Amino acid sequence: MAPFRVQPTRTDKTIADSVSEYATPATERIAEALTWGADEHVLCALALGWWLYSRDKDAGQRRNSNHILLTTTVTAVLPHLLKMAFTQERPDRQTARGHLHGVPFSGKPEDAFPSGHALHMGALASAAGTLPPWPRRAIRILAVGLSLTRVVVLAHWGSDVIAGFALGAFMERMLRLWTGYPLRSAKDEDHANP
Repeated sequence: MAPFRVQPTRTDKTIADSVSEYATPATERIAEALTWGADEHVLCALALGWWLYSRDKDAGQRRNSNHILLTTTVTAVLPHLLKMAFTQERPDRQTARGHLHGVPFSGKPEDAFPSGHALHMGALASAAGTLPPWPRRAIRILAVGLSLTRVVVLAHWGSDVIAGFALGAFMERMLRLWTGYPLRSAKDEDHANP
């Protein structure tokens, strides 16, 4: 058993109760399918594919693919390490009504904190900061949306998702110091140095 037990907040419980009450089998199936977009296996495969593709590209693209592969790997391992230290019951284990409305059972019962899916998405949203405005916004909206699917399927409390997202963004920024991934987009740097 993990040494630290995390308790859900009153707001977490209110959100989970609302999801349980208003869930439908159709919305749960859709959210369950969408949540795969933030799965560590899918993201690691995509990052590795891009890394392999980038091996014969210019130095900037190789650096960027190195950063994304390293970030994806770190954010895939980190939640497992944290879940050895923290324990928290998943919200789907605390509802009968939700399961009657289509809420699935997810993962290990005591592995709610933090959300690994949200951790990956926080890192992705942070890394997108070097992109031009339109793709940056699109990726960040997608990252937040995919993170929220974890609340909709009651795999995580809202606070688990927020903590995971913030930790992912923090980890991505820290890894930039090692990989040389730019802190700002080239266009931002052009405006900073007239």
